[in-house]
Amino acid sequence: MVKAHVQDLASMGRPVKLSTLITRAWGRVLAALGPGCPYRVGDAVVGDDPFNGRHEGIVMSRSGPSVEVGAAAGVFYYDHRHLRPQD
Repeated sequence: MVKAHVQDLASMGRPVKLSTLITRAWGRVLAALGPGCPYRVGDAVVGDDPFNGRHEGIVMSRSGPSVEVGAAAGVFYYDHRHLRPQD
């Protein structure tokens, strides 16, 4: 069967080095094995830390072990190990 349309090879994307692919794959493996945060964006939490103090708020974003908590007094950053679910 003959195709009426042949894809242009220039539109298939940029060439990628093998070392770049290996680096990206290794980064994904390390991220999967690293400590994961059990809280999702929108969860109500209480953060208790000797430096930031105690604040109740909502999880606004997560980046690795760091969690951004939006509280009435402002935005605070906690390690996810210093958080617990709000009662």
